[in-house]
Amino acid sequence: MTTLDTTERIKQEAHELFMQYGFRSVSMDDIANKLGMSKKTIYQFYADKEELITAVVSETIQQNQAGCNTDRKIAANAVHEIFLAIEMFMEMFSRMNPSLLFDMQKYHPQAFAKFQKHKNDFLYNVTRENIIRGIKEEVFRADVNIELAARFRLESMMFPFNPEFQNKVKLNMAEIHEELMMQYLFGLASPKGYKLILKYQQERIKKTTNDNKK
Repeated sequence: MTTLDTTERIKQEAHELFMQYGFRSVSMDDIANKLGMSKKTIYQFYADKEELITAVVSETIQQNQAGCNTDRKIAANAVHEIFLAIEMFMEMFSRMNPSLLFDMQKYHPQAFAKFQKHKNDFLYNVTRENIIRGIKEEVFRADVNIELAARFRLESMMFPFNPEFQNKVKLNMAEIHEELMMQYLFGLASPKGYKLILKYQQERIKKTTNDNKK
């Protein structure tokens, strides 16, 4: 196995453990045991847990950005683009520990700074451009305050990570995200967009029903 293969394997296994249990709960011993190798071997590739977490977060951000860019290219319209985003985030949130962002913010500032830059730069631009696209396509209202709507979307994205919020609404992270996204989308929609939303909702329901039958 090459050095690159080992580096990637460590990062992949660490990512799975972090997603399931959060950053704080997973030790380097846990990662070593999962990999079937010694901590000493891991430290040949990553200086410490902080460096490993930063590497995991950086790769996750890259994958998220690639997914967003792909969705933007293949989306038939701005409403469709958001439904594609819902699918991507639902899949991610369904296997993510709710403490992940809190752990990162409190204990791993370097990784959190990368996430904040991703959120405030990349995700902001993607969201803003989607709103502009939707207005041009007449699926979003022409009188939408673009800046306010984009900022609202970014901040509401953080709600599912708040354990107190999650407990009060009695929904899991994926369900909270889907509900907030739909409320955001209906708030933007023009009459033309409203019909499109209903169309894509029906398609999602049909797909989910068929998948459950398999």
